[in-house]
Amino acid sequence: MPPLETAVPLVLLAALLGYLFGSIPFGLVWARVFGLGDIRAIGSGNIGATNVLRTGSKPAAALTLIFDAGKAGMAVLAARVLAGEDAAQIAGLTAFFGHCFPIWLKFQGGKGVATFIGLVLALHWPAGVAACLTWLIIAAVFRFSSLAAMVTGALAPILMLFTGYGSGFVLGAVLGLLILWRHGDNIRRLRGGTESKIGKSST
Repeated sequence: MPPLETAVPLVLLAALLGYLFGSIPFGLVWARVFGLGDIRAIGSGNIGATNVLRTGSKPAAALTLIFDAGKAGMAVLAARVLAGEDAAQIAGLTAFFGHCFPIWLKFQGGKGVATFIGLVLALHWPAGVAACLTWLIIAAVFRFSSLAAMVTGALAPILMLFTGYGSGFVLGAVLGLLILWRHGDNIRRLRGGTESKIGKSST
């Protein structure tokens, strides 16, 4: 973590704004815009882009991915401009929590993968690009979004360190652990051979 130099009120404001940005359930929003119904009643019930894709609507899934990543990126960049690097990291972390535990949905949110990618890209774009490439490679080889997410999350602190953003190592480790925790059900399905592959529509 960078030195905590920002005044406490600004840090708290950054944390609050990060959470509120992150808690916007874009998967739910875009599913309704495209007439797909309540995404929470489809597939895995998750509000993220992977579950939106299971409806068969690639545009809705793509928009969900972009907006879920963008909301975290906006939180990070706004906090960096208004306060500093310490506030930017805190805003990124709370944006992740906002997505996973949104107040608008009784704290039942997504798994935070796109949000994680967005905040890492905003904090240090080389680490973000490395995270994107890691996800794409694992997803292309194994066809499991969840596995790609977990591998990327687990490697997050290393990607931070080796792309020259050592101050993000601790944040990367925390986010990686949270992603693994949020994918507990996926781990069990992967072990049991029942995990859905990318592009498989819900039935």
